[in-house]
Amino acid sequence: MPTYQQTETFIRDFRRLSREEREAFLKALARFVFDIASMEAGEKDTFRPGLRVKGVHGRRNLFEMSWAHDGRATFMWGNPVYEGKRHVIWIRCGDHNILP
Repeated sequence: MPTYQQTETFIRDFRRLSREEREAFLKALARFVFDIASMEAGEKDTFRPGLRVKGVHGRRNLFEMSWAHDGRATFMWGNPVYEGKRHVIWIRCGDHNILP
């Protein structure tokens, strides 16, 4: 199971989301975590297509996950807290405007 941390900006962004948006993000997050756990177990090597996880253009080591038509969350991979487990650093969440 991956570990994570959240930036203050991510926390502020998340609090600004509507209840429906937070619920949509949390559903996508559950799928994201499941996919990472499957990768850590050697069962798969990519995220499911519906999450549309990809690198952010022009930003090295910054990735985005889509959780709605105009819902995005950006993250980076951090140093593992536990050997063999991924560490996610959540940077921002919101609509397309959060992208640099």
